[in-house]
Amino acid sequence: MATVIDGKAYAQKLRNSLAETVATLKKDHDLVPGLAVVLVGEDPASQVYVRNKAKQTIEVGMQSFEHKLPAETAQDTLLALIEKLNGDDSVHGILVQLPLPSHIHESTVINSVSHDKDVDGFHLINVGRLNTDGGGVVPCTPLGCLMMLKAQLGDLTGLNAVIVGRSNIVGKPMAALLLQANCTVTIAHSRTQDLEGLCRSADILVAAVGRARMVPGSWVKPGATVIDVGINRIEEQGKRRLVGDVDYDSASAVAGAITPVPGGVGPMTIACLLHNTVQQAKRLRGIQG
Repeated sequence: MATVIDGKAYAQKLRNSLAETVATLKKDHDLVPGLAVVLVGEDPASQVYVRNKAKQTIEVGMQSFEHKLPAETAQDTLLALIEKLNGDDSVHGILVQLPLPSHIHESTVINSVSHDKDVDGFHLINVGRLNTDGGGVVPCTPLGCLMMLKAQLGDLTGLNAVIVGRSNIVGKPMAALLLQANCTVTIAHSRTQDLEGLCRSADILVAAVGRARMVPGSWVKPGATVIDVGINRIEEQGKRRLVGDVDYDSASAVAGAITPVPGGVGPMTIACLLHNTVQQAKRLRGIQG
């Protein structure tokens, strides 16, 4: 059986380290990193996610600023709030919770956030830097995946990595990070020929397509490390449950290591959001290290 990569444990370790950093910033620089989260509408999953972010932000000693707006909020009203947060020196990270209501243009909102406070790493400047000089803010989910891969495998140089999914949020930035780690990287998608064979060639297999149990164990190379980014809600035997994009039972019998769903990538995403906020607070104040 594969080693289970415990995202909850890794996330707790990262939060503990962040709490120490925040305490030092308070003591030595009179600096308290602040994260502002903007939620538009009443999406239940987004509400739960925002509550968890606020709770964990406070737990590590940071400031949490929540802005909840009704679903009918005009785009100009949202942009005015973001502009205000851009100019607020107590706010070092701004996250606009997605998805947004259909009348609001998502990319306009994302790029209205100052790239220095864009802790999601979605601003075009940060996307460009990730794919060129490796600087800027790294999207939280791919960053968490990379942290767990390095903790599990050490040096990733020369490993074959296959990413199933080409989204701007996970697939593409994950590829950039793995290239920087000296992997040989392939991005697979719905038009890929012989997806099964390609997946079986991977030392590192990252599944991020949003299709429940799409990747069976027969697609996994023996001993490979499998990172399952998918979170799919299904009904099974009369009960609702969360499953990943990988069929965990069959894949865990073949892989060398695998992330579970839930409890794998998810906890690291929020922890990395806090990490990015602390890093941006230090950059904005000119604090090294």
